[in-house]
Amino acid sequence: MKHYPAEFKADAVALYQSRPGATIRQVAADLGVNPGTLRNWVRAAGASRPRGRRAEIPAEPSTVLEAENAALRKKVRELEEEREILRKAAKYFAGETRW
Repeated sequence: MKHYPAEFKADAVALYQSRPGATIRQVAADLGVNPGTLRNWVRAAGASRPRGRRAEIPAEPSTVLEAENAALRKKVRELEEEREILRKAAKYFAGETRW
């Protein structure tokens, strides 16, 4: 059985409380501790916070997300095109250097 310092336990509980969208399982995985252990620390500290998915996370309007998705898709297309051009150039120059 591992023994954790009190300061580490307090920091772990504070981290859990500071991340409203994160679950105990996610925070425990980030810290490398067992979720049950973190859950016990949270209970012992008397930490009150809405659980898991019930926590209110400010949602962005879907139009903002759609615009971001469109911009990201455009960037992916550009990068794929650049990669294809570089592949063709590499193939061309590789053929020229064979003596």
